[in-house]
Amino acid sequence: MTYCAQCGTEVTGAFCPQCGAAVNAGGPQATYAAPGSPVNPSAAAVAAPGMSENVASALCYLLGLVTGIIFLVLAPYNQNRVVRFHAFQAIFFHVGAIILWIGLMIVMGLFGFITHGLSVFFSLFLYPVLGLALFITWLYLMYAAYSNKMVVLPIIGPLAQKQA
Repeated sequence: MTYCAQCGTEVTGAFCPQCGAAVNAGGPQATYAAPGSPVNPSAAAVAAPGMSENVASALCYLLGLVTGIIFLVLAPYNQNRVVRFHAFQAIFFHVGAIILWIGLMIVMGLFGFITHGLSVFFSLFLYPVLGLALFITWLYLMYAAYSNKMVVLPIIGPLAQKQA
């Protein structure tokens, strides 16, 4: 019987079915390693796949809904509580931005209907200010996540904490 050196699962082929580590099918080899270094050099490459927690957290905000959902589905990241928090907060932030943008369009449309087009002057000011505020918040959230800071937004942050 051959067993995986990483997780102890019984292996019948060249790779462990449980963790995917390469298994030496020809039997144990004599390896000389320095104290503290792994005996199997391929095990060190398999033990730490993927990216670090702060990079994954920052990338959750990159495309909002899309990357938030991707990081909630990908296996090594969906078990990490910090990455899950940032993924949920990114999703909620972008859904809130879309709702806010649509709400402003409806309010400006109704205001324009009532004032016979006077809302154009207000919308020329409000849309860029709202867009700039959302853009700066988005950049700050990515920077804070990359810096390992937990920024909890006022309304959607506690919802994201409950989901994570």
